[in-house]
Amino acid sequence: MRKISHLIMTLVAFLWAVPLLWMVATAFRPKHLATRISVEGPLTLQNFAEAWQLAPFPIYYRNTLIIVLGILAVQLVTATLAAYAFARLEFKGKNLLFILVLVQLMIPTDILIFPNYRILREMSLLNSRLGIMIPYFATAFGIFLMRQTFKSVPYELEEAARLDGCNLLQRIWHMYVPLAKPTYIAFGLVSVSHHWSNFLWPLIVTKEVAVRPLTVGLSIFAKSFETGAQWAQVSAATLLVIFPLLLAFFFFQRQFISSFMQSGIK
Repeated sequence: MRKISHLIMTLVAFLWAVPLLWMVATAFRPKHLATRISVEGPLTLQNFAEAWQLAPFPIYYRNTLIIVLGILAVQLVTATLAAYAFARLEFKGKNLLFILVLVQLMIPTDILIFPNYRILREMSLLNSRLGIMIPYFATAFGIFLMRQTFKSVPYELEEAARLDGCNLLQRIWHMYVPLAKPTYIAFGLVSVSHHWSNFLWPLIVTKEVAVRPLTVGLSIFAKSFETGAQWAQVSAATLLVIFPLLLAFFFFQRQFISSFMQSGIK
């Protein structure tokens, strides 16, 4: 049974990887061979050069990095403080508030597009990077993940830090944050990958090239007159967009898996 299960998992993994492998192969093949099923033919980087010239990818990369890192920075602060409050502090309505936080995990973000759009319009933040970022500054998933990790920290360590004269923020920064490093890495990968590939909300909010992220830019590039049905260029542009995520996952996959095991998520 173990061999059969391993065979099934390998087959499923291969089926999942087929579109990715096809895209990589198409990106490095000449245009006239892009739609042919063949292992023959030379490899070229011309598709990447043409895709980079036909669309303002440097601007898209800059906007995406600002949006993704800005959201992550604020999320780390809000999730850490909220997780500590739910894990260690005692106050009225604590369990009810935590249940409300968990309920947010079951609410699709797409149904909040209209109210978020109206609020940002009243704040004059449409067509801006800040307008893309604001709805994601608080994260229920991050709060839950950090709370599970903070609850596993022995309370005696915090008592010892308190006796040494550390205040609340010092205890969080010097004790909880270092012990939760794998969890922070895992959450960072989840947050970055989600907001790096986020498409619908930036598409609705942005109207100018100066504030568009990579996903919206790639969609416009794929539909533009210059590319048409040039699948080699589209595949090269897609690989340019997803390559940083693939690289980050390969570097941090061990911390990513171990943090979920330690957090009690099975």
